[in-house]
Amino acid sequence: MEFTSLFCDVDDFCKVFEPKWRRKLLQCGGRRRNRKPRLALSEIMTILIAFHSSGFRTFKDYYLMLCRQHRDDFPNLVSYQRFVELMPSTLVPLSGYLMSRRGENTGVGFIDSTSLAICGNKRIRRNRVFAGVAKIGRSTMGWFFGFKLHLIINECGELLAATVTPGNSDAGKCG
Repeated sequence: MEFTSLFCDVDDFCKVFEPKWRRKLLQCGGRRRNRKPRLALSEIMTILIAFHSSGFRTFKDYYLMLCRQHRDDFPNLVSYQRFVELMPSTLVPLSGYLMSRRGENTGVGFIDSTSLAICGNKRIRRNRVFAGVAKIGRSTMGWFFGFKLHLIINECGELLAATVTPGNSDAGKCG
């Protein structure tokens, strides 16, 4: 697997995006550490993007393979548990990267969606984190509680738009 070209593209994006993003973040009251992380934001994003095109079914299997076979590409890899803790911090930059790489609107678009379940069906009534926001929805795999991720791509497979909606929304009405 070739990480170099993907990493260079993501790193160029991060060099421009990250300083602007850091200035916009709200500050909390106390002093904060500002230590340099072991893994750069661009390395974390590269690993996440590469996973989705790898064909692996689970991220854990992919990450463990990466630790064994690609140590020279990522010499500062952290443990799997630590990497999972770092993943949420990439949501905003990763969204910005994907939107900066949008394809050209050619007039032909394909819409699809996938469910983002936030808890098992037996725990729906006890869930308080997304109370009033997440909804019960149905997909081809059955009922779930959470959200739907909707994507629109052109005939070349390039991303045109993405949105997250409550689980009970219809993909055809999100364009």
